[in-house]
Amino acid sequence: MSKDINPKEAIVKTAYADVNKFGQNGEFDKSMKAVNRILAVAPDDHTALHCKIICLIQLTKFEEALKFIEKNRLVTLIFEKAYCEYRLNKPNLALKTIDDANLPVLPPNLKELRTQVLYRLERYDECFESYKDIIKHTNDYYEDERRTNFKAVAANLALDTNNVIPEIPEDTYEQYFNGSFILSIRQRYSEAEKKLRVSEKLCRESLEEDGASEEEIREEMDIIKVQTAYCMQMQGKTKEAAAIYADVLRNKPKDPALIAVASNNLVVINKDQHVFDSKKKIRAAMADACEHKLTARQKKAVALNNCLLALFTNASDQIHQISTKLAEQYPDMCFQSLLIRAVQFTKDKKHKEAVELLQKHAASTANKEEAFASKFAIVQFLLVQGARKEAIDILLSLGEAKYKPGIVSALVTLYLGMNNKPAASELLRTAVDWYKKNNVSSGDLSDMWRQAAEFHLRGGATETAASSLEELLKLKPNDVRVLAQLVIAYAQCNPQKALEVSKKLPKLETLTTASEIDALEAANWVMSTKAAKKSANAKIDQSPGTPVVEKKKCHKRKRKGKLPKNYNAEIPPDPERWLPKYERTGFRKKRDRRAKDIIKGSQGMSSQAAEQYDMSNRANLNKSSPATPAYQEPTPGPRQQHRKGGQKKRKGGRF
Repeated sequence: MSKDINPKEAIVKTAYADVNKFGQNGEFDKSMKAVNRILAVAPDDHTALHCKIICLIQLTKFEEALKFIEKNRLVTLIFEKAYCEYRLNKPNLALKTIDDANLPVLPPNLKELRTQVLYRLERYDECFESYKDIIKHTNDYYEDERRTNFKAVAANLALDTNNVIPEIPEDTYEQYFNGSFILSIRQRYSEAEKKLRVSEKLCRESLEEDGASEEEIREEMDIIKVQTAYCMQMQGKTKEAAAIYADVLRNKPKDPALIAVASNNLVVINKDQHVFDSKKKIRAAMADACEHKLTARQKKAVALNNCLLALFTNASDQIHQISTKLAEQYPDMCFQSLLIRAVQFTKDKKHKEAVELLQKHAASTANKEEAFASKFAIVQFLLVQGARKEAIDILLSLGEAKYKPGIVSALVTLYLGMNNKPAASELLRTAVDWYKKNNVSSGDLSDMWRQAAEFHLRGGATETAASSLEELLKLKPNDVRVLAQLVIAYAQCNPQKALEVSKKLPKLETLTTASEIDALEAANWVMSTKAAKKSANAKIDQSPGTPVVEKKKCHKRKRKGKLPKNYNAEIPPDPERWLPKYERTGFRKKRDRRAKDIIKGSQGMSSQAAEQYDMSNRANLNKSSPATPAYQEPTPGPRQQHRKGGQKKRKGGRF
């Protein structure tokens, strides 16, 4: 006897077959419809509930999947819940979900997800150790991806110079890319650029092998190009870098983080140029879509550049608002925002407010470096106003820091600008004494010692100058020039010591050769180089033992002057031949077209007819006027007499 088939079971069985088939084909929307058929007849089927959540995740409906988990209280689906929270940019909730499960040992999928969450939270130390453990105990198809992520974590750890980064082998283009990032952080931009070129080549080869389209290849390579442009920008190749950024943005990439980085770096290149374009770029870098894609360091850099761009545009009210917001959002950027506000105050001619703002910060901050920098900024603002005395007072209030070579140099310059040479001399003397007393070695002080010595030598303070030269000689014991200066200084204040030190000077024979001495003693050093060489050659020719040959004087042969081809000696030359044309008798001035005489009469009438019909001149004709002498043709000169008519000069070169 046959058993009756339950229609409910038949529906479930058929639906599960459809779920499996559509799931393997990647048709998750159809698969979810099949799951819904199961849940319609069996709403408590745990497997069907799980399948629906997987379908929602595959369809990137993370919000719906998370609500479905919470609604049905599927507490066992820890991975799915944490993954949805991670994809919804809630990494803190995702980490809490995993840690609250209190599992004695995390399964591989949860352990890997937790590591990714740690990376998103920028807890790189924990993330690094977790990846080390995963790579050590896992061996599957995703090994290359794990190594790539491991390299990315190492790159972020390299931001802290104290961290020791292990060498990680590089096989894929992603690993080369992350390796270049480590080199760029260490400011080895040239090496990083070479590694990126390799990464770009491997990227194209790898994606072409996988059958990717040209658009997919371009999208992947744009990331590498932007990093290459950054390395070029840091090497000073700003034009080439700007061209790459512009080309990438022209392609309209889908990755908001890529748009933000390229736009921000272009704003940095533009500086105070192309401000309108920079405004559009900075808005793109600060878009909401970039909020969860950029690291905290990147977001901080974009916010600071936004403040600086506002400073370039001279938007006073906007700058104060943005800089205050920057300090509130990033407390470690408080000093930078303060400086921006102070600069804007000076632009608005509010120097007093700028100085007060910085003085208040210098007095209240516990950070010595910021207090030091604030005082220097105050000095700068005071010098802009021309308040040299107040600037000197602030520099002198720096305590022992005022003896640093740069500050000493600034103070001496300011004292000399105020014509206060005694104060400058006293400062240099106290600086020399302080360095000798404290035996401080802060880098190369040779320039300071030399300047101090020369200053005191000019001022006649030879003892102080000698003290500076002694310190300089300790730094450069083989410098003959310093030794000679020390002898000169001692000669004026302590002759006995000058004699002792002069013995250390090298002998004259070691410094110059016999030929150099002869050249100096020769009288021809005043002459030009050519003349000196001539006389030297003459000396060589007249060496002893060679007969002296007297050179004959050269007499120049006088040649007869050339005469014209058509010259006739019987006809006397034109007496006016040397006069300019306008002074000759036969000169006729050309008629000036701009003359005021207006030809009266009908159009086309000749000038003679115009005079005939001009009635204004009738009165003059009747009056008796002295006869004017008739014009006589001048006697033509010899050249005019014999000139052949009709001949023209031939143009062109020689045949």
